[in-house]
This record gives sequence, structure tokens and C-alpha cells, in this order.
Amino acid sequence: MKPASFEYFAPKTMAEALEKIGQVGDDGGKILAGGQSLIPAMNFRLAQPASLVDLNSVSELFYIKPGTDGSVLVGSMTRDTTVEFDPTIAKLAPMVQECLPFLAHPAIRNRGTFGGALAHGDPAGQLPVVAVAMNFGMKINKTGSDRTVPADEFYTSMYSNVMESDEILTEISIPKLSGRTGTSYKQTARQTGASALVGTAAVITLDDNDVCSVARVAFMGVSEIPVLSSEINSRLVGQKLTPELITSAIDACVENELDPGSDIHATPAFRRHLARVLGVDAVTTAYAKAKK
Repeated sequence: MKPASFEYFAPKTMAEALEKIGQVGDDGGKILAGGQSLIPAMNFRLAQPASLVDLNSVSELFYIKPGTDGSVLVGSMTRDTTVEFDPTIAKLAPMVQECLPFLAHPAIRNRGTFGGALAHGDPAGQLPVVAVAMNFGMKINKTGSDRTVPADEFYTSMYSNVMESDEILTEISIPKLSGRTGTSYKQTARQTGASALVGTAAVITLDDNDVCSVARVAFMGVSEIPVLSSEINSRLVGQKLTPELITSAIDACVENELDPGSDIHATPAFRRHLARVLGVDAVTTAYAKAKK
């Protein structure tokens, strides 16, 4: 099957791209980044945009560079493979590189973009749950203005976010991990490269006395958007972590905060079971890394 007809625009500068999406966004225009999700949807006519604004010629959106506050800034069109093998990302944001090999296959990551995967907001996507756990800054531009939205406020529903039709995600700020911080990403999938059934991203920070000061644990595959657990945070922060405390915090999260649906791949009960097992594993691993 082939896509429905559409207009195609290939701006070469950010200004041109913002101008064009401002003109066509309200009329059903879409941004084309890596196209690894949008193009298949168009071929099956699940998506029928009136026009595409292709960002692949906008060189201003391809970069990885340090921020002035110790963060890492990633241009939204930077290829997933570039991020996966970047030494700065490996040093300052190891969980990003930990999750990326689970994202489809190398051929997909070679073309897919870091910002595209985040903006797409797949409920089974690896990068959105990591973004929420680490609370990336999502810089959004439109002609004449920009704003930065924390990742834990970015997603609104399945495949939807706070961006308006005339806006473009231009930059992702990955914050510096403070002090004694450990991170861990865990997931379960039916096969290599398949969408995850459930995934967990954990960020644990300890003070000098091994008391937990930060516990940001997010789950995917259990809701339309990544779920950042307040139960785990409230039960772990201020405490010295033990296996029993970690397990009880994960149990409380699974029982009180997660509401997975049912599909042909897994029942709600099985997804809760996976969230419980993966959650304990991710927090325990992040805790061990923070103690080193």
C-alpha cells in the first residue's frame, strides 16, 4: 500500500522550518525526522498528513555538545546511533546508552533520530521512559519564541505531547547526574528488537551517609505515557535502602499507580508482574552503582 498524496517541503535552515510548520501545521502538516514510525504509518494510511516538513537538511539540529551547567545538549535530529556511541553521553548519561541497544535494530537507529523518538511518545518506547526518569529538558521552538518543558510534563496521552501544531522539538537537555547517583534501565520484550512489554528506568542518588536523597523510577508499557512513581519516591527518599524496603516500595507502586491494559501480547496481571520484577531489579542495580 502507498501513502495518500501530500505536499513535501525540505527547508534548509531552522528559520525556514519554523516558518513552514507555522504555515501548514494547523492544516494537518507533520514534521518528518527519521521517519521510522511516520512513514510506515503513512504507507498503511494510518496517518494521512496533508504535508510533510522534512528536517533532514536542517544542519543546525544535528549536534551533541556540553551545556554550561554540566548537562549534555542533543540536537533533535541527531541520529540514535550517534547518541548510542558518543563518549560524552557514555560518561555523563550512561542510562541513555544502556537503553538504546533495545530500540529496534541498528538499521533503524542509523536513520531514527533522538528527538523523533522522544516526540513520537510510543507507550512502549525506551527513550521516553528514560527521559522522564532523568527529567530531560525538552526545548520547543516556534517562530519568534521558544520554551523548555520538563520531560515529566511533556507527554499528555498516547503518541501525544504538549507541542502545538506550529512548534518543533529542537533540543534535548540531559541533566548532569549529581554526586553519588546510579542509574539502570531494564525491560522485557518478546524478542530482540521488538517493542518492550514493560520497561523500567531508575535514578537513585545517595548522600554521604548512604541515605537516599533522590528516587526517580519510571515505568513504560503500563499506561499510555511513562509513569513516574511518587510511591517509590516517598518510600525511599530519606531512608537507607534495603532489599525489603525496595521490594515494598515497588509493590506499592504496582498496586496503587500502575493500570496496564490488555492486548494480544500480555494481560494486565502479567504486565504488573513484569513491572514488579523489573522495578526491583532496576532500583537495586541503580542503588549498587550509586554506592560505588
